[in-house]
Amino acid sequence: MLTAKERKFLKANANHLKPVVLIGKMGVTEESVQSIVSALDHHELIKIKFIAFKTEKKELSESISKKTDSELVGLIGNVLILYRMNEDPEKRRLKLPD
Repeated sequence: MLTAKERKFLKANANHLKPVVLIGKMGVTEESVQSIVSALDHHELIKIKFIAFKTEKKELSESISKKTDSELVGLIGNVLILYRMNEDPEKRRLKLPD
């Protein structure tokens, strides 16, 4: 679980990011989950934009977080911010505050 300080740090770092995955009319498919996992492996911190399913975005966000084994940093408007620390210390892009 992320602390409030860590969440604030991650939201600040996500501010300049563009969404890497779009959730459209097909919803959350196995392919979109694989794309999210791949993006998390590469970037650690990503944004996902809901183009469709805007009314179900909270439930879908929690589901995506569980399926990808990532932390839900925040849901701002129709944009979801996810974080998953890279298991390899040499490939980590972000250092969370203590």
